[in-house]
Amino acid sequence: MSAPARSNRPFLNRRLAAFGTTIFAEMSALAAATGSINLGQGFPDTDGPAEIAEAAARAIHDGRGNQYPPGPGVPELRTAIADHQQRFYGLAYDPDTEVLVTAGATEAIAATLLALLEPGDEVIALEPFYDSYAACIAMAGAVRVPLTLRAPDFRLDVDALRAAVTPRTRLLLLNTPHNPTGTVLNPAELAAIAELAVSRDLLVVTDEVYEHLVFEGAHTPLAGLPGMRERTVTISSAGKTFSFTGWKVGWVTGTPELVTAVRSAKQFLTYVASGPFQYAIAEALALPDSYFTSFLADLAAKRDLLSAGLTAAGFEVFRPQGTYFLTTDITPLGETDGLAFCRALPERCGVVAIPNQVFYDDKSAGATQVRWAFCKRTVVLQEAVERLGRLTR
Repeated sequence: MSAPARSNRPFLNRRLAAFGTTIFAEMSALAAATGSINLGQGFPDTDGPAEIAEAAARAIHDGRGNQYPPGPGVPELRTAIADHQQRFYGLAYDPDTEVLVTAGATEAIAATLLALLEPGDEVIALEPFYDSYAACIAMAGAVRVPLTLRAPDFRLDVDALRAAVTPRTRLLLLNTPHNPTGTVLNPAELAAIAELAVSRDLLVVTDEVYEHLVFEGAHTPLAGLPGMRERTVTISSAGKTFSFTGWKVGWVTGTPELVTAVRSAKQFLTYVASGPFQYAIAEALALPDSYFTSFLADLAAKRDLLSAGLTAAGFEVFRPQGTYFLTTDITPLGETDGLAFCRALPERCGVVAIPNQVFYDDKSAGATQVRWAFCKRTVVLQEAVERLGRLTR
């Protein structure tokens, strides 16, 4: 019997049809193919603390986490996450009912949006936004409503936020410190968000993975503001703070009702992950203050090194308040298309970066912006700066 004729309908469902290979995969492949310095994808080129790596190895050798860990995460890590929130922010969470361990922050975002959204719900997200936001909103059948942060200061327009809320708005999706702009929402902006969320009965999801990478100002969790604990899902992860991005250990904190909802979706995504690494990250979260301050000082010096080099190379540099990315504008170089510029850059000078326009619905708003990662060894950044100088030589 002959096989039935295949339908002409595309294999990929319509919700994801607009999402192809991520820009990070494209640019990292370009870096590998050309031998370029990769300042595009946000991963460190050195490992985190040796004692934490040893803790992971010890967990494996001791047989802890080699089989399925508990669905919510190992108790040691859930307790460490709760202790971390209390230690740094004075927020009290029950490790048994208000903490959920996930396969990185990306899964936490996916599980949260799949759990909390119905088809047709509107989600307001700060634009430019991390690319998984748009995909996860689409998978939930919801509608994203971008709120654009505009150069040069990339501040939140509170009036525009209020105007964006409609009767269909279900959720605000926030990222602070913000990738890719480096903006850190200030107390006035956070207070305005909280007032709006309470008055309009909105849920809020906050992506706080760069919480310990704040150079100017301070990170303030939205969940600590009046009326926000009961309506906020807070997401963070170990990758950015401890430089073990491949371990994929993230978490969610919130009320029992919110965490239970997120767990209901999460259990059908990965179920569990990163067993031995969970024990290691429990130890990482208890590292002394000196670790966090020295890590931040090292990154601040790297930010300044790359910022000065890019300025000397002719870029307009937007100094980030947080994260380990900085955004530049290529207009002073006589360029108008960030995507074309980034695709040509490896051949021109042997460096890879990310065009910000891929993070925008409004492509014109980010057309001339390019993002650079400075979470690399100092010698690598120095070489990148030397190569970038060729653009104006």
